[in-house]
Amino acid sequence: MTIPATTTIRQLDTHRLVPSKYSNDGDSVLGRIADDDDHLQAIFELDHATNDRLLAENNLLPGIGTEELVFGIPYYRIVNAVFTHAHPHGSRLNGPDRGAWYAAYEVETAQTEVGWRKSVELAEIDWPDESMTYDDYLADFGGRFHDIREDAQYVGCLDPDSYVASQALAAELLREGSPGLIYPSVRHSGGTCLVCFRPALVGNVRKSARYRFSWSGSVGPEVVLEQTYAQ
Repeated sequence: MTIPATTTIRQLDTHRLVPSKYSNDGDSVLGRIADDDDHLQAIFELDHATNDRLLAENNLLPGIGTEELVFGIPYYRIVNAVFTHAHPHGSRLNGPDRGAWYAAYEVETAQTEVGWRKSVELAEIDWPDESMTYDDYLADFGGRFHDIREDAQYVGCLDPDSYVASQALAAELLREGSPGLIYPSVRHSGGTCLVCFRPALVGNVRKSARYRFSWSGSVGPEVVLEQTYAQ
């Protein structure tokens, strides 16, 4: 497989939507189900033994090592979790052993991508009515990223029904030390997406806004801005 050309970028304020249940600002959701301090400690010990992010932070996850993770910066747990909690089948540009930071240049693109993915999940379990919130995390990127926009030889990597070609390309780029890839959104016509393969390159992460996604028997969700956060 040939390696795509690179493009120098300085892209500020990219958008990644994360379910709000993961945005607890340091307070563990486990505390809500514990009966007392001893019970909470036992739950934490079980969580530590099975949580991929915590395993990676202790150099116990094969797909990514401690030396690649980030610490001591705002939202470092969110960043690390993205790279250590990969989907069991992988995603468009990562395999099952290692996650990646997906972001969109436009918030509408991020909303369309997330809304499509969640709609598929709800359809699979025949659950037509749902309401949940997502937090919009902004991040800045700079440097030379590989770029498959307007390059016809990589059209297979944009197949809406298959990740075979795109995961193969991502694996090759990862081996070559690539920082990431820019590509056209598959779900939002005209939108631009970026995938970053390296936690340390996800810069200046901050929480921007919260959106409520509501499904009511329709193909796609209604999206409403619920609140904004001070920058």
